[in-house]
Amino acid sequence: MTGVRSGEAGGRLGAAELGTELGDRATLVQFSSAFCQPCRATRRVLADVAALVPGVAHVEIDAEGALDLVRALRIDRTPTVLVLDTEGREVRRAAGQPRKADVIAALGAAI
Repeated sequence: MTGVRSGEAGGRLGAAELGTELGDRATLVQFSSAFCQPCRATRRVLADVAALVPGVAHVEIDAEGALDLVRALRIDRTPTVLVLDTEGREVRRAAGQPRKADVIAALGAAI
């Protein structure tokens, strides 16, 4: 995934922050904005990966509607994708539109 950084936030995210439960094996968290064309393509890629890999959830968050979370996590642009492990710890981060193969490879750090 382009722009990947490990363990950026240092904390944990859970259902309270994400608005849904974490995946059984990993969670792909996508920060998007309404008029972001790469966000739409990223949504398709992440949904495909979540459908392909058992126990992986995909959560999309509207960055404009979650400004406190965006600031706390230092999200600088959309799309930004976080890969969370089962405990909600960030293990990978990428900014920009990812390729499917890169997302699958990044999941290896969480699973």
